Amino acid sequence: METRSKDVWVLIETYADGSARNVGLELLNPGRTLADKQGGALVAVVIGHNVQGAVQAASAHGADTVIVVEGEEYREYSTDAYTEALDRLVRKYGPTTMLIGATQNGRDLAPRLACRLGTGLTADCTSLDIDEKTGLVAWTRPAFGGNLMATIMCPDHRPQMGTVRPGVFPKPQPGVGHAEIIREEIRVPGERIRVQVLQVIKEAVNGGVDLESAEIIVAGGRGVGGKEGFRLLQELADALGGAVGASRAAVDEGWISADHQVGQTGKSVRPKLYIACGISGAIQHVAGITSAGCIVAINSDPEAPIFGVADYGVVGDLHEVLPALTEEIRHLRG
Repeated sequence: METRSKDVWVLIETYADGSARNVGLELLNPGRTLADKQGGALVAVVIGHNVQGAVQAASAHGADTVIVVEGEEYREYSTDAYTEALDRLVRKYGPTTMLIGATQNGRDLAPRLACRLGTGLTADCTSLDIDEKTGLVAWTRPAFGGNLMATIMCPDHRPQMGTVRPGVFPKPQPGVGHAEIIREEIRVPGERIRVQVLQVIKEAVNGGVDLESAEIIVAGGRGVGGKEGFRLLQELADALGGAVGASRAAVDEGWISADHQVGQTGKSVRPKLYIACGISGAIQHVAGITSAGCIVAINSDPEAPIFGVADYGVVGDLHEVLPALTEEIRHLRG
């Protein structure tokens, strides 16, 4: 597809009430860096129904321009309607780069759009930059089962596209916002939308685990030893006012549900404090905690790789360390 600008586009996903999902606002952060390095504008794209809240949020969080597509057909997400709208927009304006959140909807939409446009797509990125030699976007993501980090570039086709995990980047600090608002009228006939949402069932999963927003996470791995070991983690998390996370190994053992999983195949998190208990430190797990403010590792193996990324380390049996730590925290908090 022909590129008509050096602009960087960010898709802002919305909730049913028209407000912006965090992942789109987070992507305005690396989007600004890429736009400045490429010499283009940062453009937020908002598609939905009654999305004024999302438009205002995109402007307040740093977008230079906000392109808005509204209509009844966009009230619920559908692959057909959203792909049609974005395809028309991209062909009209010709941006050089597009960022989409690696959410359920984003992972559905991005490959469909890339196929329509005849371009490449790098999925589940954890880092973005501009390659100094080529000027191309350098998309970094875990590869080969998470055993290494690969940097991928798309030299021949445009736009350069990638999906980025929620929680990888912090949201920009909000301001007054002076973005130019462009409203596009794109209608998608009902017969072109082949999937219809009949019912939305909201179900609370394990009390609604929200690791991406947690400021403190106490996470356990295979070294926890079993479900009973996670009780110790929960007690420490409760004392700290935090949430409980887990490595893939602990989830695969059935000791805790998958919505607690942190890492390449789980959630990327950015808490102020991350306490890794009995976690070896495989690259698959480390990929999900690189943005943590402070990492504390508790492991009986002094050679565990987790100590290589931790700010503080405790070599010892977590079954002895955690109760003592929990008791001390409770004492300090009265």
